[in-house]
Amino acid sequence: MALSNSKKQYNDDSISSLKGADRVRLRPSVIFGSDGLEGCEHTVFEILSNSIDEAREGFGNKIEVTRYADHSVKIKDHGRGIPVDYNQKEERYNWELVFCELYAGGKYNNNSGENYEFSLGLNGLGTCATQYSSEYMDAVILRDGFKYTLHFEKGENVSGLIKDEYNKKTTGTEIKWRPDTDVFTDINIPNEYFVDILKRQAIVNAGLTFEYYDEETDTRQTFLYENGIKDYINELNDGKGFTEVYYLENETRGRDREDKPEYKLKFEAAFCFNNEINSLQYYHNSSYLEHGGSPDKAVRSAFTSAIDKYIKANNLYKKNEKKITFSDIEDSLIIVINSFSTITSYENQTKKSITNKFIQDAMTDFFKRRLEIYFIENKLEAEKIANQVLINKRSRETAENTRINIRKKLTGNLDMNNRVDKFVNCRSKDVNRRELYIVEGDSALGSCKLGRDAEFQAIIPIRGKILNCLKSDYEKIFKSDIITDLLKVLGCGVEIKSKHNSNINDFDLAQLRWNKVIICTDADVDGYQIRTLVLTMLYRLVPTLISERKVFIAESPLYEINAGKNTYFAYTETEKTQILSKIKGKYTIQRSKGLGENQPEMMWETTMNPETRRLILVTPDVAELTAEKFDLLLGENLKGRKEYIESDGYRYIDLTDLS
Repeated sequence: MALSNSKKQYNDDSISSLKGADRVRLRPSVIFGSDGLEGCEHTVFEILSNSIDEAREGFGNKIEVTRYADHSVKIKDHGRGIPVDYNQKEERYNWELVFCELYAGGKYNNNSGENYEFSLGLNGLGTCATQYSSEYMDAVILRDGFKYTLHFEKGENVSGLIKDEYNKKTTGTEIKWRPDTDVFTDINIPNEYFVDILKRQAIVNAGLTFEYYDEETDTRQTFLYENGIKDYINELNDGKGFTEVYYLENETRGRDREDKPEYKLKFEAAFCFNNEINSLQYYHNSSYLEHGGSPDKAVRSAFTSAIDKYIKANNLYKKNEKKITFSDIEDSLIIVINSFSTITSYENQTKKSITNKFIQDAMTDFFKRRLEIYFIENKLEAEKIANQVLINKRSRETAENTRINIRKKLTGNLDMNNRVDKFVNCRSKDVNRRELYIVEGDSALGSCKLGRDAEFQAIIPIRGKILNCLKSDYEKIFKSDIITDLLKVLGCGVEIKSKHNSNINDFDLAQLRWNKVIICTDADVDGYQIRTLVLTMLYRLVPTLISERKVFIAESPLYEINAGKNTYFAYTETEKTQILSKIKGKYTIQRSKGLGENQPEMMWETTMNPETRRLILVTPDVAELTAEKFDLLLGENLKGRKEYIESDGYRYIDLTDLS
């Protein structure tokens, strides 16, 4: 049987290479890390980097950035101006090399003491790659007494080089471009990106001013840190740290491997300890290292080693206690490192991490030595740091034990009918129909069980008053069988918000077994308190159920009014008055009994029948207000409680048993 020739041939003529602008336009993620918004944002950083490099060399102290409403961007500096005229050595115009040639630039000899010793851009990709990926780019360059103008469209120079005499002494480069929607899936770079990146660059380039204008919102902002990271860490710390800010700087030389060239490294660092916020920020050659790399590894190793050594030397560990980890330190640490090197190994073109071994080793050794000296010279602060790190550690370990215990209690093959005491399930498996009634006590369980529709209504009784979840810690909360039983029945896990308990958060709304969770208690003081306790528990442990409109309160009638063959139920005093005004003849009226004393028919009609019952949706603001008021009345704020009772206690006097 002959093989089909319909498939395309794969031979020596099948291999091709991308040329010119297509090298970027067809594969933007290779250069920018993404063909989406993140990649588009990186084009801004590439052009900005060149202006920052000029300022770092001592040419210009101000950079102006404009974000236009049509998503174009302009960056203007006051540096020396990009050389764009004819290059005798290369026998080409420099504008071709800078704007149209990948891997061409003036920063390749930075390690030999020439221009741009500590440069953001070393690869010679940025300006060209940005130009290639733009719908258009306009460049205006002032240098050598001339004004040079270039205009590109979709990677091609369509204007040539326009050169005019310029008599002013002003120099600099102004580049305006619009990212191309043919290259990037999204070019709407948000205002927040510009604010973030310009602030970060101001932090690590002391004394350099960034002026930013957003045309869309018609707002202007200026970013300037005269003393760089010193000013910034004081801003972060805001005087709330439990140690003073400690500043370090160092300059050294070394190599990543014996056969690799030696290069220069200098860095500054500032740190303090603070229990309200924590932050680890690394910058290298002015680039923010989102993923850290070498400096981050150095900090983790050095701080853990130095603090562990201090704790051991001062016998602060308990017997057989495990040693600290960096996460225990990180919980209270604010540190900013600003480093520069003449050779840098970035993880990729997006420059979010560096991998230099020498930088890591040099920083590790330096921080270990300086921390040891710091602890000797600052005994009180060293003691505070060690004690706080141990508090963080023990809190983390308690949280981990809590997490393990919660998982044991709330997961597994749950046969709720057998494992949850007195829980009464419904028959339906359709979550969109299923309702869970949380009722007050065993007597209410009996009447609700007889009065419900067993097809879709399930019941779980609350045995007595449950724990106040606002006052209790998690360990105590999850020792409560009532609470863990209720969480088992809900089925969706728990949400715990604490820096030490991030791994406990196993909440999954998709696992919720109910369409409605209905709190049903007596219409008396005890009933209201139990309702509040249950609501507070849900607010603290599963708040998403409230925000997703899953939690309701079933209103119970206050009065039962009988007139002949008719029975009326009044849920408020006003309703009682309205009903009585319409009745002609004799009637009897009685305060409603507790749920446990109600007849099944009455339970169905007043509380469980979807056609006649009254449900109050619990919204997040109601839940928050309830929790706040509950905390005021039963929490630790004695002064606030006294003031509230003095001002509002009279409202509740009729609910008090004075007999």
